[in-house]
Amino acid sequence: MANNVNDLVVIGSGPAGMAAAVEARALGMTVSVLDEQPAIGGQIYRRVEDAPEALQMILGKDYGAGRVLAEEFRQSGAAHIPGATVWNLTEDGVIDYVDAGGTRTISATNVLIATGAMERPFPIPGWTLPGVMGAGAAQIMLKSAGAQPAGSVVLAGCGPLLYLLAWQYLRAGVKLAGLVDTTRFSTYVTALGKVHGAVTGRKDLVKGLGLISRVRLARVPIYSGASDLEILGEDHAEGIRFRHKSKSREISAGLVLLHQGVVPNTQLSWSLRAEHRWDAAQLCWTPVTDDAGRLGETQIHVAGDSRRIVGALASAIQGRLSVLAMHERKGGTAQPGHKAELQRQLARYTALRPFLDVLYRPLDEHRIPADHVTVCRCEEVTAGEVRSYVDLGCLGPNQTKSFGRCGMGPCQGRLCGLTVTEIIAAARKVAPGEVGYYRIRPPIKPIHLGSFAQSTS
Repeated sequence: MANNVNDLVVIGSGPAGMAAAVEARALGMTVSVLDEQPAIGGQIYRRVEDAPEALQMILGKDYGAGRVLAEEFRQSGAAHIPGATVWNLTEDGVIDYVDAGGTRTISATNVLIATGAMERPFPIPGWTLPGVMGAGAAQIMLKSAGAQPAGSVVLAGCGPLLYLLAWQYLRAGVKLAGLVDTTRFSTYVTALGKVHGAVTGRKDLVKGLGLISRVRLARVPIYSGASDLEILGEDHAEGIRFRHKSKSREISAGLVLLHQGVVPNTQLSWSLRAEHRWDAAQLCWTPVTDDAGRLGETQIHVAGDSRRIVGALASAIQGRLSVLAMHERKGGTAQPGHKAELQRQLARYTALRPFLDVLYRPLDEHRIPADHVTVCRCEEVTAGEVRSYVDLGCLGPNQTKSFGRCGMGPCQGRLCGLTVTEIIAAARKVAPGEVGYYRIRPPIKPIHLGSFAQSTS
């Protein structure tokens, strides 16, 4: 297997990864970018380089703005390795990955993890039925192939993406049967405590309010403050039932899109045995880093939403700041004022985040489900079974593997990890941080043994 040494290897080509590569090349560093997808852009700017004009019109200006960063990346001279699935990363910068040619190894003086975010689990009754999927996954299909639902659709949950996708679908001519918003009026009142950040980030706030207004003007039924969500149907989704203003309501639809925010994709940082802490504001695990995203005393940094949810613009700035920190540790210096300007931009782009974290905090009932709800989709383990493990002495997620294979399926805990942590914490009446997370080991992603046989260099 080839062993190419780079000054920097970036894992992921979203906003943080592309911006980091551009910054590093400007400083004269040799850079390789590994990405599981065939094209650059990550989830936010997926297919941004060749999206048809009609699709760009549907997705909006924020999506189109990603083309500028993509062009800078292409012109930077950084090596782009598409279709590369990273399955192992070591503290000393050795990365194993699989591509069409088999297994490969690449080494670097510095590594940047920029793997972005993933949708938060939404374990409610019926969420595993065919016809139910994440709103983020539906948006990826729209970006990747222009795929649009043929029948009626209902969106349910909370978070900015819910209204963004609704607006994009309306522009595409998709019929929306309704939008079930779980954000309560009392939450808006609580969020006022973060009003300073909302004012600082008023451009983003106005943009979000504009999306809500457009959806309302399109006469899409919006049910605010909904609770007790459950999917209708036996063999496939037929709609959704919920409570709204103390009344039980139902909406019929062949496709139900659920969303209650995104969380950092931390599988790689966990595999390094790096320290993580439970983020009480964002209700997820985040790697413990310094201000530049460095993990402990290693040469590995984390930037963007894989470090903490900050959004596309802030992710790009974090990627650049991480590279400047790597450069400074080698005795280099940045252009006067450049680092300070990046820090000012980062503060501006993240000003609204505390407000959003409070406003779109997912309801407890939609994170910590009732006993009969499936938690681990891979191994078909219910919340009740996890609670029964606690009764038998189970203290954390790792032990659930022994009790009932929870977390041992193909997703390796991605879809159930947060839920299992919170279920156990609630059952034990302790904080999630005391419960911990799964012990993640390589291979980080499922790989075929045949890939090792195919490797020729």
